[in-house]
Amino acid sequence: MIREKFFGNWGYAATRQFDASGTNGAVELTKRHPTFSLTKQGAVTGNLRVNLSWRMRTSDFDDRGSSLASSLRHPLRKFTPDVVQAQGQAMVNVDLDLACMYELQDGAKGVVQPLGNILGSINAPPYIQLSGDDRFGSGSGETIYINMDHRDQFKRLLVFVYIYDGTPAFDRTHAMVTLYPGNGPRLEVSLHERAPEARSCAVVLIENIKGEILVRREMKYVYGFQSELDRLYGWGLQWGRGYKSKV
Repeated sequence: MIREKFFGNWGYAATRQFDASGTNGAVELTKRHPTFSLTKQGAVTGNLRVNLSWRMRTSDFDDRGSSLASSLRHPLRKFTPDVVQAQGQAMVNVDLDLACMYELQDGAKGVVQPLGNILGSINAPPYIQLSGDDRFGSGSGETIYINMDHRDQFKRLLVFVYIYDGTPAFDRTHAMVTLYPGNGPRLEVSLHERAPEARSCAVVLIENIKGEILVRREMKYVYGFQSELDRLYGWGLQWGRGYKSKV
């Protein structure tokens, strides 16, 4: 089988089905309750919408707490004038990308991602399409549409998020991946765990297991990019270096 080449940004360096603890009737996939059957929910037709929402978050450090700690370390500094600073806390600049590696029943493999403008197609293989690239954490975020009318052609889909540029701090971005099936509650996965220096995170794996479509929370952080997730899950794609155009 031909191994296609895709872009990666190397240049920057059975449990219960669900936990209904999410807000507004949403299902939150957790460590204790990581799986959800779309088939049993009757949510295997139409488009499955997968959304990544995030925003640049203020620094975790409280101004007063940091000032107190500084005065304790440097007692004479309290006699020097304060440096005038802009109001508000420092922002964590980060560009998160939503992506999906796919493997179809016929053996075709690939990726849908903003990098390289590989946006896919909703009405032709791989029946997965990305809405576009959100570089600033807007309200709508980034969305991947999966055509569940072609579910029999899917073998496995890995939805993942990577930090293309900026501070590698998933826990400071208020990032949330939400799945909106055609029927039933939405599924939520928060990327709030501390994983210092991690650049990528496998969020959920959607598998076709004997005709049943299962969603499983993964939340596996890695310190590289797409190629490292590829090795972790044995996808077998070839990756090349890629960059985004300047905004």
